[in-house]
Amino acid sequence: MTEASPTTIARWLAQDALKPWQHRSWIFPRDPDFLGRAAPVLDLYAGRFEGRLLHPGDLVICADEKPSIQARARIHETVAPACSHGQLVEPTYERRGALTYLAAWDVRRGRVFGRSEPKGGIAPFDRLVWQVMTKQPYASARRVFWIVDNGSAHRGQASIKRLQGRWPNLVLVHLPVHAQLAQSGGDLLLDHPAKGPRAERLREPGRTRPRAQPLRAPQRGRQAV
Repeated sequence: MTEASPTTIARWLAQDALKPWQHRSWIFPRDPDFLGRAAPVLDLYAGRFEGRLLHPGDLVICADEKPSIQARARIHETVAPACSHGQLVEPTYERRGALTYLAAWDVRRGRVFGRSEPKGGIAPFDRLVWQVMTKQPYASARRVFWIVDNGSAHRGQASIKRLQGRWPNLVLVHLPVHAQLAQSGGDLLLDHPAKGPRAERLREPGRTRPRAQPLRAPQRGRQAV
C-alpha cells in the first residue's frame, strides 16, 4: 500500500516505460502491389483520384463486414428512468444466434449505412450496395467510389464486373491484400522503403527509417465499416 496522491501515481505511470493499456495494431505487407493499391485509397481520402481533385459530384464510400456478432435479447424490457429511480436494466438475456453486420461509411459526408444479415456473402453485400445506391445523392452522383478489402463478397475482377455492371456510376477500389481499412490522416509504413512522390504519401511525416518497417494500422476511432 502507498499513501501517494493520485497525481503522484499518474506521474509514475507516465514515466514508466511499460504501458500495457497503450497499443497499436500492425501487420507486415504481403501484397506485392502494396504501393499501387494503397496510394489510390489514400488519394481518395484526401479528395483526389488519378492525380486530379475529385469533382463536387463524386462521393467516396468505405464498406466492410463484421461477422459473428452475438445477438441477444433481454428477457425483461428496460425501464426508463423516473423521479424515484434511475434506469432499470435486467441483466438476464437469451441468445438469438450470431449475425453479420455490414456497414458503408460516406467518407466525405460522415453518413453511415448499416444492416444485419444472418450471414455474410455476395448477396448480403449486394443488398448493402443496393441500400446505398438507390438513395440520393448516390443514385445520381457523378461517381461513387467504393473502397473495400479483399473479402470473398467483393474480391477481384469478378466483383468489379458484377457491381460496376449493375451500377454504372460505381467505381470499386480494392485495398492491398491483408490490409485493414486505412483512415484519413492515418500512417502507412512500408516494409520496403520506396521512392518518388507516391511513396512519400505512404510515409508518416517527420519519421526517418534507416531499415525496413512493418505496416502499422492505427486504431484511432475506427469504424469498419
